[in-house]
Amino acid sequence: MSILLPEVGLLFWMVISFGIVFVILAKYGFPVITDMVEKRKNYIDDSLKVAEEANVKLVQLQDEASRIVNEANREQGRILRQAQEEKNSIIREARKEAKILAEQELEEIKDQIQKEKDEAIRSIRRQVAILSVDIAEKVIRQNLDTEKEQMSMIDRMLDEVLAHKK
Repeated sequence: MSILLPEVGLLFWMVISFGIVFVILAKYGFPVITDMVEKRKNYIDDSLKVAEEANVKLVQLQDEASRIVNEANREQGRILRQAQEEKNSIIREARKEAKILAEQELEEIKDQIQKEKDEAIRSIRRQVAILSVDIAEKVIRQNLDTEKEQMSMIDRMLDEVLAHKK
């Protein structure tokens, strides 16, 4: 008998043991194993479906994100345009108000100049009236019969008043 070659009886009992183990495994073990393998296969298939759905949702979310970004950019542009228009409107209003204030101030200055002019004219008239009264007073003191004497007297009085005023 050799260590490498088994005997026929041992070979017989090994085949019988193997058959019994195989039958037990076939009846009780293999169905459980195949169920587990089938469940694992289904789990993997479901996971692949979920992953595909997740990829589809990711693509949709990316599309939606780009749409939102584009919309935000458009909204930003609209807001910037609106702010620019508001700025221009404020500047126009400020210019109008400044122009109105300048015109009002100009009118006030014109009124003041007119008042000063009127006052100057009144002052000149008063002075002329005073001069006339002074000249008339001097003329009345002297009795002037001829027109020539009257004119020479008026010239002389005017020269005196002008010399006196200078």
